[in-house]
Amino acid sequence: MELILYIILRGFAIGVLVSAPMGPVGVLCIQRTLNKGRWAGFYTGLGAAVSDLLYSILAGVGLSIVIDFIEANQTPLQIAGSLVLLVFAIYLLRRNPVRAIRKLKDRKNNYVQDLVTGFLFTVSNPLILFLIIGLFARFNFMLPEYYLYHYVVGYVFIFIGAISWWFVITLFVNAVRSHFNLRSMWLVNRIIGAIILVMSLVGLVMGIANYV
Repeated sequence: MELILYIILRGFAIGVLVSAPMGPVGVLCIQRTLNKGRWAGFYTGLGAAVSDLLYSILAGVGLSIVIDFIEANQTPLQIAGSLVLLVFAIYLLRRNPVRAIRKLKDRKNNYVQDLVTGFLFTVSNPLILFLIIGLFARFNFMLPEYYLYHYVVGYVFIFIGAISWWFVITLFVNAVRSHFNLRSMWLVNRIIGAIILVMSLVGLVMGIANYV
């Protein structure tokens, strides 16, 4: 039971952290929430969550092939994963998400189209694999003692974590839609970037300490 809880918490955290950085799909989600309503934004995020789940499974399959290597090199992998997160955090702190996407023309609500475009925006960026692998290594998400049902639970909660992020962000944006400025996504990016930066530094220090 303790192991299942461990997997649930880590899976949920990975799902949120993969979804939280406000790249093009994040801006698209915000725009649709403001222009077409909350559910248009949520379905866009849902499409992104499906893509994140797909890349998480691909990362997991790739990691499972070298599971013995991971077990034998857990400390250097933690350091490597933390370095990946560090670079990603710096990238988030420096970029402007508003420039990452063109303004969309107003259209009638089509939730299937919203979902598909959210998926395509995210799946077209395979670099997300590096973030996912970094998070897997940082959280020790894949361990030799896991069984198939452990992985199933983990991936389910990665998906739930991603959906939860989009549910909350669209709820918030819809609630403050009359006061919301898209440029405030800079602030969101910096907050998320700072959180990932702290996590990466902690993981880096812990990994180096294990070597000493």
